[in-house]
Amino acid sequence: MFSLASFHQKYETAANELAINGRKFEVLLPRTLTGFIDPQNVHSEFPFWAKIWPASWVLADYLSRLPVEQNKTFLEIGAGVGLVSIVAAAFGHNIILSEYNADALEFARANAVVNGCLRMSIQELDWNRPQLENAVDYIVASEVTYKKEDWHPLISLFNNYLAPGGKVILTGEMKRSPKNLYSRMGSEFNIRAKTKVLHSEDEQMAVFLFQMTHKD
Repeated sequence: MFSLASFHQKYETAANELAINGRKFEVLLPRTLTGFIDPQNVHSEFPFWAKIWPASWVLADYLSRLPVEQNKTFLEIGAGVGLVSIVAAAFGHNIILSEYNADALEFARANAVVNGCLRMSIQELDWNRPQLENAVDYIVASEVTYKKEDWHPLISLFNNYLAPGGKVILTGEMKRSPKNLYSRMGSEFNIRAKTKVLHSEDEQMAVFLFQMTHKD
């Protein structure tokens, strides 16, 4: 049984307040990454989950604006600390939050409690060996396609667990995405793609949003 008190005893956290589509959310992140990095294996085990990426903002905002369909189920893969699923749940969607990293899952559970999403399903899921009870109507994810070696297991997951007529929604930074991603995904899916440009004081960032359905 998850306990917020036990979580705070185990982890040093920093609280971040975010506003998405007119609502405020509090997200707990690790105060430091030191305890999550293996100095012998920095690159392959770097805790990318411990940050809220711009693509997650874009996906969370997009889902917050979708009409709620009570009979439809969403699955988020690679959810990290849980922002996207928490926002989707707060706006009325039935979503399953999934993540493989054990520490990330603990932060996701804590953030779900902090934001009042107590009934949201949270589960461990390795997309290389997925074990899901049922197909879902939507599979959503941010920043899961930047490694080419992940494409095959991801596509296999989409093919096996996306319900007929379902949709995959992916976001990611354009600069982090392999050049032939579009053509590889496009060989098996109909894709509607658009780009959102985020602006800050010193830079601008392009984020893609793919909406994908199976080809007949």
